[in-house]
Amino acid sequence: MLARVLAVNVLHITDSDAGGGSARSAYRLHATLRSQGHSSRMLVGRRQTRDRDVRSIKRGNAWRAADRAFGAVADPLGLQYVFYPSSVGVAGDPWFRDCDVVQLYNTHGSYFSHTSLPLLSRRRPIVWRLSDMWPFTGHVAYSYECERWRHGCGSCPYLHEYPGLPRDTTALLWKIKDAVYRRSRLTLVAPSSWLERLAGDSPLLGRFAIRRIPNGVDLGEFRPDPAARSTDGTPVILFSAPDLADRRKGRVLLDRALALVDPDYRLVVHGDGRDGIAGEYAAADLFVLPTLADNLPNAVIESMACGTPVVSFDVGGVGDAVRHLETGWLAAAGDVAGLAEGIRTLLGDRALRERLGQRAREVAEREYAADLEARRFAELYEELVAA
Repeated sequence: MLARVLAVNVLHITDSDAGGGSARSAYRLHATLRSQGHSSRMLVGRRQTRDRDVRSIKRGNAWRAADRAFGAVADPLGLQYVFYPSSVGVAGDPWFRDCDVVQLYNTHGSYFSHTSLPLLSRRRPIVWRLSDMWPFTGHVAYSYECERWRHGCGSCPYLHEYPGLPRDTTALLWKIKDAVYRRSRLTLVAPSSWLERLAGDSPLLGRFAIRRIPNGVDLGEFRPDPAARSTDGTPVILFSAPDLADRRKGRVLLDRALALVDPDYRLVVHGDGRDGIAGEYAAADLFVLPTLADNLPNAVIESMACGTPVVSFDVGGVGDAVRHLETGWLAAAGDVAGLAEGIRTLLGDRALRERLGQRAREVAEREYAADLEARRFAELYEELVAA
């Protein structure tokens, strides 16, 4: 049982308050902390909600103009996100001065510069919730099989992968991160055991304390709804991704796998906006996510919370939640035939689907509840404030 913690005042810094996995994770934690009696505010690159506790990180046109001017010079040179004046200006923001602790998420997105961390981390404790590998690579969010990040990057094989670079400055960017982190005081949080291990192995981030706190899910919004399931006997397969064209999410591999499956199913594809996605999970018989690289996808635990088993590749942190023949089916990374076998097996056995779906909901309730995630973070905040 978690200890009861005192109320804390948290300032979240993230690229947005809606849209994208990191932004949704940030806003969910922000809202849940408030519901538990804490004070929570957000400074964001793009404000998309009407929440009064959310506003732009750039206070005024002067900061925006300065950021654009520096970006116009640095971006063509491949000096990605190296300096935005408004990030230094955060130190003077009244919300920053009022807070007990700062929580970071994605810092790549042309709204914040990690070079401000030495200044900010000496004024307030900073918790950096890692969304992907970007904090310890030369530039990529996911390095796939490349392990140059262990030694300093350079000669990047994925120069145009998100967030892309116009030229190979990855060795320099890695060195800049090293210099910045040496002068910073940070506590890291990894949602998955995979990212926790890689961050610990990183020459850049291995110097910091790291804790694993899995993503949470709103168990009231994402819940089983047997009445939503098809009654005509045709099973429903759901595929969802914020960007359906994103190679990393594996739509091409899904199509290849489905070509090996008896066509007696209905495929539902959900992309872009999130409206209605909880109902789509609950109505589906299977959620298939053939991702090539991932941390701990929100989509996986949302599907599990709806009692819908997941078929996916055993990559990144997916295996933390998708447990083979317990909450879903795991195929070896990139194994299209194995993915197709999982789809066929679960489509052909309703009793197995129901058993896995029930177990998936139980695991979501026990390990991935949003309230539990917020309590874990609040406990960490109190430790840092008391130190």
